[in-house]
Amino acid sequence: MNGAQATGSILDRLDKASSAEDFFALLGVPYDPKILNVARLHVLRRMGQYLAKEQFAGVAEAEVTARCKAMLERAYADFMASSPIEQRVFKVLKDAVAEPKKPAAFVPLSALK
Repeated sequence: MNGAQATGSILDRLDKASSAEDFFALLGVPYDPKILNVARLHVLRRMGQYLAKEQFAGVAEAEVTARCKAMLERAYADFMASSPIEQRVFKVLKDAVAEPKKPAAFVPLSALK
């Protein structure tokens, strides 16, 4: 970590992070690159869902960091136990199972002439 990354609140540093690996490094959470390569966006999205439920106003920085770390660990664990398809954190994946599959329309070759 360089000096610029070491200053500011953890939330500010996470906001400026440019990769999933940065999140794990900033919070000191170990990870398997194979899992992260497949589920990086899903893990970060899930962490964001967990963060959205939190209130950090007036909370000490050490507690904010500990809670962020716990949320990242929890989000990562979600995808260690199952796949992004099973977790469905993105709308497109939720919609894929919400809508019944429509059979493809049959167009006879004679109709194309």
